[in-house]
Amino acid sequence: MTESSGAVENPGSVSAGEEGRARVEADAAARGVSIRVVERPAARSLDEAASLLGIRPSDIVKTLVVKRSDDTFVFVLVPGGRKISWPKLRALLGVNKLQLPDASVALAATGYERGTITPFGSTTPWPVVADATVPGRTVSLGAGERGHTLFVDSDALIAAFAATVADVTDPE
Repeated sequence: MTESSGAVENPGSVSAGEEGRARVEADAAARGVSIRVVERPAARSLDEAASLLGIRPSDIVKTLVVKRSDDTFVFVLVPGGRKISWPKLRALLGVNKLQLPDASVALAATGYERGTITPFGSTTPWPVVADATVPGRTVSLGAGERGHTLFVDSDALIAAFAATVADVTDPE
């Protein structure tokens, strides 16, 4: 694992991933949130990813893009080892229908490919819901670029996005 500064020397040759990571870093700085972006090897499982990062599986937080029936979206922060409880999330949002959009819709909604999605630097600032198990620790999230992850204090993340914190997951 190597730390990444996110500096871009030649903006004309920036890849989509590097551009995503730069958006992440710029948005975090604008929000006054300290993040640390690190390069990481690919992992085949949650446990392997946690081992490579030196953290617990529950400290890896997936940012899931959930589509409402009115074609708006919400980010849901789901810790490793947990899954969205659709009845709980529907009740919280006061809707009858929610879905996980396909990869192309998620990319259009956020500017990020699956596996790199984060609320930081999203092309549209969708509301954020954090599961009740997220606060009070350092977590890792997608960093806008494949092969990278970011670490952030979850309380600072929640405050920066005025996230709703609620019990919206169940154990996997």
